[in-house]
Amino acid sequence: MDIDIRYKPSFATIFITLEPGESIIAESGAMVGMDGKLTMKTEFNGGFFSGILKKFFGGESLFVNQFINKTKQSLQVVLSQPTIGDIAEVQVQENNLCFQPGAYIASTPGVKLGVRWAGFASWFSGEGLFKLQASGKGTVFFGAYGGLTRKQINGDFIVDTGHLVAYESGLKMSVKMAGGLLGSITSGEGFVNKVTGKGTIYLQSRSIDGLVRFLSSKLY
Repeated sequence: MDIDIRYKPSFATIFITLEPGESIIAESGAMVGMDGKLTMKTEFNGGFFSGILKKFFGGESLFVNQFINKTKQSLQVVLSQPTIGDIAEVQVQENNLCFQPGAYIASTPGVKLGVRWAGFASWFSGEGLFKLQASGKGTVFFGAYGGLTRKQINGDFIVDTGHLVAYESGLKMSVKMAGGLLGSITSGEGFVNKVTGKGTIYLQSRSIDGLVRFLSSKLY
């Protein structure tokens, strides 16, 4: 399998060349184009019940598409994300990765997609009751709105809920108000994530929620 992420960082797009017998799993709607001889198989996202949880409580698609090369020649599939921004390619081995809703794009067959309970505080802040979790061994691709920053955490770190893209599952995540009830309202920060522990998080430089608020202020 040959992977080439082009047009980084603003319009990142994944060009994947599959050798005979290889396959890639992608989020529903992620395909930009593919060779006509590739076989596309649609299935529930991690199984029926797991797919239901991801759809209604985690903000993910109910289905994923598997692209399989059943020929004897190299074939290509092109994948991307709905928003403008960068795409990360991360190896999943010992440390599982959890994703914010909509961040996941694709993964190799060795990666298992499941759900992890995020808590009612996460749901109340608009981030969903469950997080998509990638485990196993393989490569996972996820996207950001804007630029992507990989940051090592050792202790406590505060990040706006709209800017956190992914984090290692060993980190403890809690949602709280930015500065008390009055401070959260007057500062415009609302809810934030408090990340505790030692591990890696991925941040995006822009926020969809922030864009929506900006556009709403101009329209109404």
